[in-house]
Amino acid sequence: MFGSGMMDNESDFLPIIADGDDKDLKNVEVPSVLPILPLRNTVLFPGVVLPITVGRERSLKLIRDVNQGSKLLGTVAQKDYTVDKPEAGDLYEIGTVAEIMKVLEMPDGSTSVIIQGKRRFRINEIVSEEPYFKASVEPLTDITSKDDNEFNAIVGSLKDLSIKVAQFSANVPPEATFAVKNIENSTFLINFICSNTDINVDDKQKLLEIESLKDRGVQAISFLVKEVQMLELKHDIQKKVKTDMDKQQREFMLNQQMKTIQDELGGNPVEQEINALKEKAKDKKWNKDVDEFFHREVEKLGRLNPAAGEYSVQFTFCQTLLDLPWNEYTEDNFDLKHANKVLDEDHYGLEKVKERMLEHLAVLKLKNDMKAPILCLYGPPGVGKTSLGKSVARALGRKYARMSLGGLHDESEIRGHRKTYIGAMPGRIIQNIKKSKSSNPVFILDEIDKVSKHFHGDPASALLEVLDPEQNSEFHDNYIEHDYDLSKVMFIATANSLSTIAPPLRDRLELIEVSGYLLEEKVEIAKRHLIPKQLENHGLKKSDITFPKDIIELIIDGYTRESGVRELDKKLAKLIRRIAKKIAFEESYNKKLTKADVREYLGVTEYSKEKYQGNEFAGVVTGLAWTAVGGEILFVETSLSKGKGALTLTGNLGDVMKESAMLAHEYLKSHADELDLNPEIFEKWNVHVHVPEGAIPKDGPSAGVTMVTSLASAFTQRKVKKNLAMTGEITLRGKVLPVGGIKEKILAAKRAGITEIILSEQNKKNLEDIKEAYIKGLKFHFVNTIMDVLEIALLKAKVDKPMKIE
Repeated sequence: MFGSGMMDNESDFLPIIADGDDKDLKNVEVPSVLPILPLRNTVLFPGVVLPITVGRERSLKLIRDVNQGSKLLGTVAQKDYTVDKPEAGDLYEIGTVAEIMKVLEMPDGSTSVIIQGKRRFRINEIVSEEPYFKASVEPLTDITSKDDNEFNAIVGSLKDLSIKVAQFSANVPPEATFAVKNIENSTFLINFICSNTDINVDDKQKLLEIESLKDRGVQAISFLVKEVQMLELKHDIQKKVKTDMDKQQREFMLNQQMKTIQDELGGNPVEQEINALKEKAKDKKWNKDVDEFFHREVEKLGRLNPAAGEYSVQFTFCQTLLDLPWNEYTEDNFDLKHANKVLDEDHYGLEKVKERMLEHLAVLKLKNDMKAPILCLYGPPGVGKTSLGKSVARALGRKYARMSLGGLHDESEIRGHRKTYIGAMPGRIIQNIKKSKSSNPVFILDEIDKVSKHFHGDPASALLEVLDPEQNSEFHDNYIEHDYDLSKVMFIATANSLSTIAPPLRDRLELIEVSGYLLEEKVEIAKRHLIPKQLENHGLKKSDITFPKDIIELIIDGYTRESGVRELDKKLAKLIRRIAKKIAFEESYNKKLTKADVREYLGVTEYSKEKYQGNEFAGVVTGLAWTAVGGEILFVETSLSKGKGALTLTGNLGDVMKESAMLAHEYLKSHADELDLNPEIFEKWNVHVHVPEGAIPKDGPSAGVTMVTSLASAFTQRKVKKNLAMTGEITLRGKVLPVGGIKEKILAAKRAGITEIILSEQNKKNLEDIKEAYIKGLKFHFVNTIMDVLEIALLKAKVDKPMKIE
């Protein structure tokens, strides 16, 4: 808008408008033949005053001739402004009659002419081309509109848009805006704006050719709207670019100043951090591929803006890579005698477990390769499974790492999170390796049976790679994004129960049972480990208190019921605290503990062991049971009453134990003759079998022989052999099958005062695992059939007051 155009030659003048009446334009007399002046790159509209520079010879001659005569000429735009010598075909048909207002001879020798448009015309024919164009013309009249609301709105819109264009355009002088604001004549205003709109000559020519002023105004509005939109877009882009440039320049200046200050203070801390990472990397023993991977990540770090959040994430990642002990191993101490000594010092008993540990270390010494089965220690709580792993680490001189898997349900706890996540970190396997600062620690996977599935994944499946010697040399952690070698790590898993471990995971483990401690073993553990530890924890000396053996046994029997020694440790701590209080208050106390002292410090006994109750009653037989807290004796009682042969079972029995009672009952029915019983009595007597302590759930097949002996004693009214206990599973054919927990059961029998024990012939081998001192004074009967059991257990003599069973 308002840009200077190229006319006959270039013009540096601003178009001017002559404001007046429309009639002055309509009443202009147009000669039938007019000299034609071609205009370059502009179009003259009626009413517009236009200064042009004339340079071509033909045009100069035309101007001189016309100026001396009528002063009227016809102006027509060239179709192509680059043509220097236009012909008739190079001109548009419609032009504007112009009147020469003034001719100016410029100091540089050029000629400038001020002309004013008067009226539109159409060229009918070019009558002469020399010395300049002359053409017969037909005058055209603009169709004006009445001053209705629509026309007024068009004029107002044109004025507003023109002013808006002028405001956005830096090339428009303030005078142009002033001129537009002060034009009152609508015809002059429309023509002025059409003449000076920043559009090409073709579009201006189209505007000139429109006869209706109203339509010309509407078309001009469409051109102006596009121009306003384009100018606004340019303005927004320039403003945005300027803002961005200002921000960048500001940041650049601040960074330069900061760098200068930092250089004065000793250097850029970001560069120092990156250089420190590179320096540390020189001391790493990692492989070439890991080294290349690390340096790529450090280079990526250097390209990041320190103020961006990604920088701290990337820096933490590089730091983690550096902290990991790639190919860093502790030297193993393969002195197996030393290892044996350490295991004996830390743990009393557990001979089989310690032997298997030493075998594992022996293979490691000879082969120096960890591709061996992963050990899994399973057994009841508190028996020392976790501390065994710590002892192995001490024996080998390795670092110790422990990871509790109890309640773990998210796979990312094993494999880690990808770096893209907020708060991402490595899995706990890699974290513990980093913490141990060694790639060959003894790694305890505690409570592997407590891993659970979840919608976040199955951690047990993620552990398959960790615990497979064929795969863990290339363990992939999602955070590290590079394989890490776990093949030199000695993994030891612990579990309380095997039933909840996934079969594929259990297949990768070598299972070692860690059974509960016997009373005698607990006494030794208390004397060697627990009491000294608690004395030290409570600031007492050995001379301050003495624990006799019978007192330790009393505490174990009367105040604990467990397979391990955790509860025993707590009771000893409680007792020693009471003594510490007496010493602190300077009160007198017995340095050698007595039963009365134990009762005073720990209260009344919490548990009572079953004692053998004699054989005065028919149908009462002593059995042996295994529990999670060790072996126990239990009594099976049978009573008969007149009825129709119903069998009642009580005492909180499980399904398997109930089936054993039914088996025993059916066996006696089918072998009544061998026991001199009338088969009809089974239909005349109701049988009630009860196992005392109904609050405690009881299950398992090992009470089968006890059940059948109890029933046989009740039906025959014969006495059961004195001080006799038994255990074994029975079949309907009368076979006696082996059962488990023999060691615990034998010790329980001995503590209860039992002298003879009946076992299956196939359990004979189990006695080889028990120290001779534990079975001294016991007599064993090994049987194959139920009849063998009854022959040994039942005496010929009947009870003192036998029932008449007929």
